[in-house]
Amino acid sequence: MADEDGGTVSWRELLAETTDRLAASDAAAPPAEARWIVEEASGLEGTELVLGLDEPATVRMVAHLDAMVERRLAGEPIQYVLGHWAFRHLDLMVDRRVLIPRPETEQVVEVALGALDRIGAGRPSGHRLTAADLGTGTGAIALAVATERRGSRVWGIERSTDALAVARANLTGLGMAGSGVQLVEGTWFEALPDDLRGCLDLVVSNPPYIAADEVLDPSVADWEPVDALVPGPTGLEAHEAIVAGAGEWLAPGGALVLEIGSTQGPAVAVLLGAHGFDEVQVRPDLAGLDRAVVGFRPAG
Repeated sequence: MADEDGGTVSWRELLAETTDRLAASDAAAPPAEARWIVEEASGLEGTELVLGLDEPATVRMVAHLDAMVERRLAGEPIQYVLGHWAFRHLDLMVDRRVLIPRPETEQVVEVALGALDRIGAGRPSGHRLTAADLGTGTGAIALAVATERRGSRVWGIERSTDALAVARANLTGLGMAGSGVQLVEGTWFEALPDDLRGCLDLVVSNPPYIAADEVLDPSVADWEPVDALVPGPTGLEAHEAIVAGAGEWLAPGGALVLEIGSTQGPAVAVLLGAHGFDEVQVRPDLAGLDRAVVGFRPAG
């Protein structure tokens, strides 16, 4: 797809050619992916691209387009190829250092926000809600909570130095909207300052939950960081560690919200109940599959 005419190939031609090339591959949605790649290469989005389809692309832009198409044809997920992806109202930087933010996790945030609203309604006037996102990755959950519940204080915990660098880049991109977020390196609750013990209103996490013997699609297994996917033989090891520690970090009446695999709801719900959580519920995602477990620390 090299531009041999010194910038005379139009974006319309390039869009059609990109669509055809992706259609001949294993791309999930060739027309949509082709458009996203062309938007990224051209710097034009939405209506701007429609109006600019007959404009010529520069040699440098075509080279960028070619490189992205080749990466996609090699099987690299479209999110990594583009270098960013939407999560709720955020546009997050993503690369191979982090898991790709998924729509299912957006529903986990919805559960977490509902729990936080309930908790806030029962706190004294002027109370500043405080949350911790364990294993923050891109920062998706932490940044969504902080920006959708302005005034809250959110701690994002991440043990991977590489992933934490991505989260920090995403936080920087928020400017003042992210002023309530603190990102720290460490494992689960160990990274939190001790003065937060017994004071958190919300603990939320999308932890690794894939069992070691589970077969993953190559688009996941070959590209995404395995440490963020597989916690151990059963897939429940991270949930067990978080639930075991959450009680002493949550304030009375505080909530724990965990993302789960679609078959893990009963086991994780029993785990919360065994550690003294009340009102434990398994919540579905938009596809109707079990996606989150929520429970509350007793208020008294």
